[in-house]
Amino acid sequence: MRNKALAGLLLVALGGCGAANSLKPLAGKALPPKPYGAVAVPTPRQLATPSSQARPERSDELLKNSEARRGDDFNLPPPN
Repeated sequence: MRNKALAGLLLVALGGCGAANSLKPLAGKALPPKPYGAVAVPTPRQLATPSSQARPERSDELLKNSEARRGDDFNLPPPN
């Protein structure tokens, strides 16, 4: 019983670890410098959001688009 209570307390305590509300730099620290060619310094929210290159979306669903394969005229058996 004690282990279950401890596990429950641990889950509740760890539940807030993933929250990322109002991101700000630490006191006395500055944000990274403006990237070369950028118009403005990115905000913490923009820095924490992954780009489409870092997290690409899948453009095709293989299970919905499955079809029978056509015959291959060049798939010949090896010569004897």
